[in-house]
Amino acid sequence: MNSRTPQLPPHVDLQPVLRSIPLFAPLPPDDIESLSRLIDIRVFPKNRTILHEADTANYMYLVLAGKVRVVQQGADGSEQVLAIHRKGAFFGEMALLDGRTSPATLMAHEDATVGLIARTTFESQILTNDRVLRQIISVLCGRLRESWFLMKLTRFPSAEQKIRGVLKYLGTQYGVDDSRGKILTIKLTHQTVASYASVSRETASRILGRFSRNGEIELLASRRMLLKPLLFHNPPYL
Repeated sequence: MNSRTPQLPPHVDLQPVLRSIPLFAPLPPDDIESLSRLIDIRVFPKNRTILHEADTANYMYLVLAGKVRVVQQGADGSEQVLAIHRKGAFFGEMALLDGRTSPATLMAHEDATVGLIARTTFESQILTNDRVLRQIISVLCGRLRESWFLMKLTRFPSAEQKIRGVLKYLGTQYGVDDSRGKILTIKLTHQTVASYASVSRETASRILGRFSRNGEIELLASRRMLLKPLLFHNPPYL
């Protein structure tokens, strides 16, 4: 794993955070308390690598604050975004279940606080609770659907359709209804959109500019994006 980063102050109370995460909501208060003492909390600045592929078999990770992105990195340094996870998300459980590493790298999409749960804690505190296991299965099903979407996206014939598909997908995952359309709650750069769609940044910038001029999207402050109804009326239909 990358070099150790500064930890949060020791007085931070993890118990309310854990109770707000659906994965741990079924646990009784005593289990929440004991689990909170076993989690190693680390803070990562924006774009810092949290873990590489080879590190994924040792810990389960919780997003306690901020957002992180899962990427596949090419030999040429290019980056394809597979997913963006926000507060309450968890990952790494598959590697702990089957002992294999994950074919992806995890990075801080913005300043992020991450909790690390060691394999021994995962086995003693999580695998023994049926309700928590059902939550894990539900999340894994959701990730499978994300993978299906990415596979579908590669079959779109043009870069414009790919980027429109990415924006629609992000709207379903991170969009908040507004009188003007949907506002994405994640900060998006042109490079992030390009990485999702597997196109160049220049291509993404050109197409996003066209969408903006056509009234399909609007760029807001702090790299937020408004997806207007016209975007959803144009193909591809997801």
